[in-house]
Amino acid sequence: MDFRIGFGYDIHQLVEGRDLWLGGIRLESVKGALGHSDADVLIHAICDAILGAANLRDIGFHFPDTDPKYKGADSKGLLAGVYDLMSSRGYQIGNIDCTIVLEKPKVNPHIPSMIKVISEILNTSTEQVSIKATTSEKLGFAGREEGIKAYAVVLIKKL
Repeated sequence: MDFRIGFGYDIHQLVEGRDLWLGGIRLESVKGALGHSDADVLIHAICDAILGAANLRDIGFHFPDTDPKYKGADSKGLLAGVYDLMSSRGYQIGNIDCTIVLEKPKVNPHIPSMIKVISEILNTSTEQVSIKATTSEKLGFAGREEGIKAYAVVLIKKL
C-alpha cells in the first residue's frame, strides 16, 4: 500500500509551575502541561499519528515514561526519532492535520511558529502541516482549564 493514514491523540493535566510547550515552542502561560517529558501534547499526538500510520505501535512503546532518560525530554527530539523510524520503513509525510483544545492562552498567534518547527523536523514544507486551535467553550476538563488535548491525523506515503 502506497498511502497510509494514522490518528493520534494526547492529553495532559495543566498545573502551575510548569512551562507550557506546544508544537515545539514555549508559550507564556500561568499553567503548563504535566508529564514525564516536556508534555508537548501537539507533538505527542503527531508522533502517535505517524507511528500508527507506519504500524509502529505508539509513543509510549518507543519512549516509555518509565525510562529515566526521557525525564524532561524535549518532544522535538522524540518527533525526530519518530521521523527516523518512519523513514527507515520507506515512508515520507504526505500531510498532517492537527487540532489543539485549550481555553488559554490563545494559540492562534503561535501557529505559524509551530508549523515551522514541526515541518523542519519532519523534512516537509510548511504547506504540509495544518494546525488549528479551539476551546471547549468552558465545558469539560479543558474548559475548566484543568487540561489540554490535541488530535492529529497524518497521511504518509511510500517513497
